Amino acid sequence: MIEFKLNGKAVSSKADPNTPLLWVIRDEIGLTGTKFGCGVGMCGACTVHVEGISIRSCSFKLKMAKGKSVTTIEGLNNAHPLQAAWAQEQVPQCGYCQSGQIMQAATLLEANPNPTDEEIVQHMQGNLCRCMAYARIKKAIKVAATNTSSVQYFDPRSNADEGVMS
Repeated sequence: MIEFKLNGKAVSSKADPNTPLLWVIRDEIGLTGTKFGCGVGMCGACTVHVEGISIRSCSFKLKMAKGKSVTTIEGLNNAHPLQAAWAQEQVPQCGYCQSGQIMQAATLLEANPNPTDEEIVQHMQGNLCRCMAYARIKKAIKVAATNTSSVQYFDPRSNADEGVMS
């Protein structure tokens, strides 16, 4: 049995410890916002946060999540400035990569609330978008950067079950 926190709530899994975290999140727990893309950690569709750091859940073993805080797109509670900016800037086309893109961008804005275009491109380079919406993704990140201080969302590093960050 491996226990960890998922979006602020204690969860446990009896899956094989070497099972990719992605499959525990999707198949066992039933949160389907995190997507399967390539299966080898190269496309970013499966990006989640572990202890506030972006990881590729398709290649992150369940045993590595033991005792840690994991946040999925659902953990942003549709309240993160990136989610509003994504809609405002009409970023999604097919939408498949978007949860991974948002989760990757969220760690950028956490570390750097006012990134340059070059910093955005550098931080996002491991997340692929088949629809080539990169210009809109960059613009949405810039828009969200101006709105990050006024919205509260789940803080994956909080010790409380219902932590928030402002």
